[in-house]
Amino acid sequence: MHESLSGFQVQLYGLHSNTEETGHTAVNSSFHTAFKRVRAALIRRGRSGDDADDLVQEAWVRLACYERERVVDAPEAFLMRTALNLSIDAHRASVSHGEQLMVDEVVLLDTAPGTEAIVLARERMARLSLGLGRLTDKTRDIFLSHRIDGLTYQKIAQNQGLSISTVEKHVAKATLQLASWMEGW
Repeated sequence: MHESLSGFQVQLYGLHSNTEETGHTAVNSSFHTAFKRVRAALIRRGRSGDDADDLVQEAWVRLACYERERVVDAPEAFLMRTALNLSIDAHRASVSHGEQLMVDEVVLLDTAPGTEAIVLARERMARLSLGLGRLTDKTRDIFLSHRIDGLTYQKIAQNQGLSISTVEKHVAKATLQLASWMEGW
């Protein structure tokens, strides 16, 4: 977090006032403190330093425009509320329209499995296929209907002409046999 505003930020925010005694530009310390507080509040709410600076700048512009027509009794509170509302609006826009990223900030990750993982997965599938082949036809059909097709025990029982408890026993039997067959793979 910046401890003090840079000369650019002071000019950008319009935080300078010409003192008649010295003729120099001096930072109004109360506004400087207000900007630091608002900026810190935005950063605590998850904004980056640059985003916080932009939001404080926009809030300052809105305060300046508002003060042309009306008197603002609590400029720091106005600035804080405006900046927080702008932050909420920016978040809503990024959620509904997606985050815009600079091309050089994008990092592409290859999430595809490596060659070794692919070979191991193929070996596991071959082993599982052998295990399924060792099951009886009825047990295999019931097991695949439940696990692959997603049918309920009741629907499988109706299709096979069996009781629900018999279907449960076939699924349990297939699961135990395949688990022991695949153990260590």
